Amino acid sequence: YKHPESGEMVYGVCSTYLTGLKPGEEIKITGPVGKEMLLPDDTDTNVIMMGTGTGIAPMRAYLWRMFKDAERAANPDYQFNGFAWLIFGIPTTPNILYKEELEAMQAKYPSNFRLTYAISREQKNPEGGRMYIQDRVAEHADELWQMIKNEKTHTYICGLRGMEDGIDAALSAAAAKEGVKWSDYQKEIKKAGRWHVETY
Repeated sequence: YKHPESGEMVYGVCSTYLTGLKPGEEIKITGPVGKEMLLPDDTDTNVIMMGTGTGIAPMRAYLWRMFKDAERAANPDYQFNGFAWLIFGIPTTPNILYKEELEAMQAKYPSNFRLTYAISREQKNPEGGRMYIQDRVAEHADELWQMIKNEKTHTYICGLRGMEDGIDAALSAAAAKEGVKWSDYQKEIKKAGRWHVETY
């Protein structure tokens, strides 16, 4: 792309490398290297996923592992029995990545998978403004808080960094109803490896 200030062409490291390859050339791909966004091995765990836009990528991989027939057949030791809830923020309905796939999973596994959209340019929040992911979290904050308190629940957040403050505010309000300070509780679940965030 062209740098907006200098006018110089800026080339991506990976994309430039890949586009420079000749058909049939071999490449080595490794990963994952981090531990932040990995699913627990426990098949009875509950998984809360909050993603915006391309933040759906790791969530889709989790859902495939949990619900895709081929994955379940290939991994007989991992048969997901828990509950997964995806709250997905996108601007418009045509921007819902993997819409048919997600809705098919929800239809096939209604007791194990819940799908909630926050469509900012089409839906309104209770104040009449745009419906963002943090508004959906606020709408379901009490239910999410009850899930988060369960030691078998892992929460994953991926996408735009701007959603974090609103998510924290919603969960703070729900936790406060029980006399719990969310920021302290969040530190505890982070330390326990149950709160996973990858935002940009």
